[in-house]
Amino acid sequence: MANMTGATLLELDNVTKRFGEHVAVDHLTMNVQQGEIVALLGRTGAGKSTVMGLLMGSISCDEGGVRVAGHDPSRDFQALRGKMSVSFQTDRLLPWRSAVENVELGMQILNFPKDKIRPTAVEWLRRVNLNGAEDKYVHELSGGMRQRVSLARALAVDPELLLLDESFSQLDHVTSQVLRRDFAQIVREYGKTCVFVTHRIDDALEMADRIFVLAAPARVKLEIVLNAADRANPARMAGIHEEIAAAIGAGPDE
Repeated sequence: MANMTGATLLELDNVTKRFGEHVAVDHLTMNVQQGEIVALLGRTGAGKSTVMGLLMGSISCDEGGVRVAGHDPSRDFQALRGKMSVSFQTDRLLPWRSAVENVELGMQILNFPKDKIRPTAVEWLRRVNLNGAEDKYVHELSGGMRQRVSLARALAVDPELLLLDESFSQLDHVTSQVLRRDFAQIVREYGKTCVFVTHRIDDALEMADRIFVLAAPARVKLEIVLNAADRANPARMAGIHEEIAAAIGAGPDE
């Protein structure tokens, strides 16, 4: 279980979001504590990405309220600057920059002290197991390595909250599994709070302290709490997998 403080870092209170006549989020209420890893799980069209957009502040809600570290992310962008990092399905690395230069980017934007930027970037590449790849360019990196650079970039600015939008979905199963394990270990070691979107049950089961299964329009259909004892019990995990699959109407391999 994460090293949670009991303080609420993120909260959606009875949130509704419409796009024209289409209701994408329907009176959604949920909260995330500091130090917690939370998965938003559901099929395509369940509203996961819309919820992520609300948390990032790229869209605003029509009803209810969204608070991240005490601020409305759609209105108080400056107040959250540097407190929140996002990693997407595609790595979004700049091909003309080396791995270490890509990791430096967020720190440069946030005006970190110049003498701290390079050592911090090198250290975060080491932490995501890319020691020795500092000078490699994007075309020289595998998909898993590129995603590790993206995650190092997100972590290097020392955010309170990490938002991952399908960050592991384009990787093969083995690469994704190793990266999920390594990332979850880092997040827990450094006491970060993480919310990640996925459509894959295994992603959620392997990483999350809590899982919100969403159904369209985005509402909580099932909430699962996981701990170390659950993960050490294969029968228990198989039962949870079946419960989630039934909730989202997924096949056994999803």
